[in-house]
Amino acid sequence: MQLTFDFGASGLIGEAWRRLTAHFGPADFGPARTPIGQLVKSLISNRTYDAVSLGAYERLTEALSWSAITGAPVGRIEALIADVEFADAKARHLKAAMQQVEAAHADFDLAFLGALPEDEVLEWLQRLPGVGPKVAASVLNFSTLGRPAFVIDTHVARILRRLGMIGPHTTAAAAHGQVIGALARWSPPELTELHVQMKRLGQAICRPQRPHCGVCPISATCRRSGVGEEA
Repeated sequence: MQLTFDFGASGLIGEAWRRLTAHFGPADFGPARTPIGQLVKSLISNRTYDAVSLGAYERLTEALSWSAITGAPVGRIEALIADVEFADAKARHLKAAMQQVEAAHADFDLAFLGALPEDEVLEWLQRLPGVGPKVAASVLNFSTLGRPAFVIDTHVARILRRLGMIGPHTTAAAAHGQVIGALARWSPPELTELHVQMKRLGQAICRPQRPHCGVCPISATCRRSGVGEEA
């Protein structure tokens, strides 16, 4: 049976965070990007290892300014981010999203999002091509906006399902609302840290197939421990 996100679930997440941090060590964060910088980074990061997407982001931003991205051929953008997954689709979405941002804010300054209610920020961002709940939450939480949001990628969603905290068909938007509701007292940096630790677990141990449950620091609370299949 799926758990509800009450104070008990909040405590379970907190204990998982402590165990993951003890296992992996504290996350090492670099300087926060501006909202537009984080938007671009997140748009090209999906299903791609951080080191690869970071390299692609750096090549892109060294070669093209924000305004230059809007006018660059899609093929040029794709060539700069070629080693990320789905580079062709991401290049199209990135160009279209940046054009839409420029039409509304020619200076590409999205600091105004910091003054809007969270639901309005998420709605505004998700009107941009290629932007879903994950990218929108990353802009809100990872950027210099530093607002409470929880980024749920495929790894984090898998772990939440295996812990019994969300159902198999819970949408990313619904899962985000449940987590944020339960962790209302958590600071934005704590939410960032939780995401990073869960992502580390999903990449290294809590794999989609044949998870390494024997070395998992939170296997005692996992409802799928040892199953060895997608959950």
